[in-house]
This record gives sequence, structure tokens and C-alpha cells, in this order.
Amino acid sequence: MKELWLHIKGDWKKEKKKVQAGIESGFVTFYSREPGLLKRIRELAAVKTALESGEVADGESDIIVSRVKHKSEKSRSCFHIEVKEKEDERKAVSMVNQVDYLLINTGRDIIPLENIISEAQGLCKVIAEIGDVEQAETVLKALEVGADGILYRPKSVDEVKELFRIYHEFKAKKMDLVKATVTKIKPTGMGSRVCIDTCSMMKVGEGNLIGSQSNAFFLVHSESVENQYVETRPFRVNAGPVHSYILLPDGRTKYLSELKTGDEVLVVDNTGKSRIAIVGRLKIEERPLLLVEAESDGREISILLQNAETIRLVDEKGEPVSVAKLREGDRVLVHLEEGGRHFGKKVKESITEK
Repeated sequence: MKELWLHIKGDWKKEKKKVQAGIESGFVTFYSREPGLLKRIRELAAVKTALESGEVADGESDIIVSRVKHKSEKSRSCFHIEVKEKEDERKAVSMVNQVDYLLINTGRDIIPLENIISEAQGLCKVIAEIGDVEQAETVLKALEVGADGILYRPKSVDEVKELFRIYHEFKAKKMDLVKATVTKIKPTGMGSRVCIDTCSMMKVGEGNLIGSQSNAFFLVHSESVENQYVETRPFRVNAGPVHSYILLPDGRTKYLSELKTGDEVLVVDNTGKSRIAIVGRLKIEERPLLLVEAESDGREISILLQNAETIRLVDEKGEPVSVAKLREGDRVLVHLEEGGRHFGKKVKESITEK
């Protein structure tokens, strides 16, 4: 996930409102060269901090930022450099396998930023300093994958909120949803079913992407539909048995059984628009299951769900449809990918899952 670093310095009375706006907006990390400011910030909320210091002070901050090579046992390491010429770029690249973060300032130059991002992938995170809010989107999309995060010194509370808006629009990526034709519906017996209770309220049309295969996901609808049997639970998706995969915000998958409180899950609506929700708890119970098989563009895919009228997929019109009313020939929305997965991460290899 992308990280947002908010640069705080100077008079605490002036900075406090920006910090509070940042906390309310969900900024991940507060950065400063003043330990006293970071201490005040941590008194307001449990947030990540990054301290720029000439000397490494283990445990004084989550991340220790320095302009020289350093190592810390209790804090993550970050190398800070301004890239003004090619030699600076080479120096930054030389550090990618020696630190956890690179904090770089390339001004408005995109090429050196892209070069460093390409060298750092999989080795360390690149945080790019920006000079104004308008730069945020450009930096986050540089070289398609973009920087891992941005550092900004806001001039006002309004700028904090605007940066947060841009960040969330960027995070809300569009998922490709296609139609799949139901080919088989069959009760299968009992199994351990997982309800995902999130810390967010979902609307009609929203749910999670779940599947029995790691590259084929059905849009399983939330319990946000009014019905005569039970009260709605708009925060919940009755997702299916423990073996099923769920697609996560970073593009990885997890088995439903691996989810835990505090994890992030991807909430997707019937147009493909996505957002992030936090898992509050899992509810696992023995319930009767139903197998749904479908076909899309020659691909055979499947999912197992609880066999109950309150469990819903999403039909081709974008409407929730109960599995109790689902019939062969009906069309439902799915998300398909190519390749397979290795420990949840997408890999380019041929894997057959039945």
C-alpha cells in the first residue's frame, strides 16, 4: 500500500491542527526533525513516526531518517538524499539493498524518480518529497507502479484534506468485472463458513471478491439487503468456506481462514469501484454449503457459499441475487486474472485449479 508522510515542524500550536487533520484523514506517518514534536504527536494517537536525525536513536521513532548510511535494530532505516545530478541518482540506487526506505527529492524531475523506483522494486520503499499538492498524483503514478509514498509539508489544514482526497481517489482503483454464466448449482454438505465483519458499512451493490481459484473471483454481496428473515448486517460479507481466496487491496490473496482483526480487505461495488475496509472480526461456523460453477469466455470457475437465502452474488444488471433463487443460465459478475499465485502473490506461470 502507498504511504503518506506528513512533514511537521515549527510552532506546535500552529502545527497541531494539521496533525489532527492528518490523524482524522488517516495519514500513515508523521515526519519531523524535532523529537519533541513527534512525542506530542504520539500523545494524540498511536501513529507511525519518522525522525530525521544525525545520530541513530534506537526505538525513539518507528523510522530513523539520515543523510548518511546507518543501521538500527529497533527502528526501520531510511536514507535521505536530494537528487540534483546523475551522481546523486547513482548514490541513491547504491542504497536500495541496504535500507528499508529511500526518502528522495528530485524536485519536479520525473526521470530520475522513475530510474530510482525501477532499481528499488522489491528491495526498499521509495518515498518522494513533493513541493505542492498537485504533484501527488504524478509521483504516485510514476513508472506506472509509482513511488511507494509521498512526503509533504502542508501549508494549511485544507491542504491536508485535499491531499487525503487525492490519495483516496488514487487508492479507489477500478476492478474489471465481467459476466459469467452459471452452469451448475449443487448442495454439497457441511463446512466451516466465514463471515467477514468489517469496520465499515457497505451499501447495496458492494461486497468482496471471493473464489475457489486464486485467479477467478465472484462478487459476493454484503448483508446490506433488507429481507424478512434477519436484520441486515451492512458491515458483513458471508464470504464462504475457510479454503476460499479473497482478493486484497495490494493485489495479493489470502485464504479466508488466514484473515484476522486489523487486516485490510477490498470492498468492490457492482461498477468495479473499490475501497478499503478493516476487518473487525471473523465469525466461523459450521453451515450447509452450496457449489456454484460458472463459465466466462471459455474459463470454468467455481465458488462455494453458505446455502441460505440471505447469501447473494451480483447479477449482470448489478443487482444482488440470492443463491436460493440462482438458476443455471443466470449471469453473475466476476473478476478474472491470468497466471497463478505463490503464497498469495501473483506469478506468471501456468497453474491449474479445479
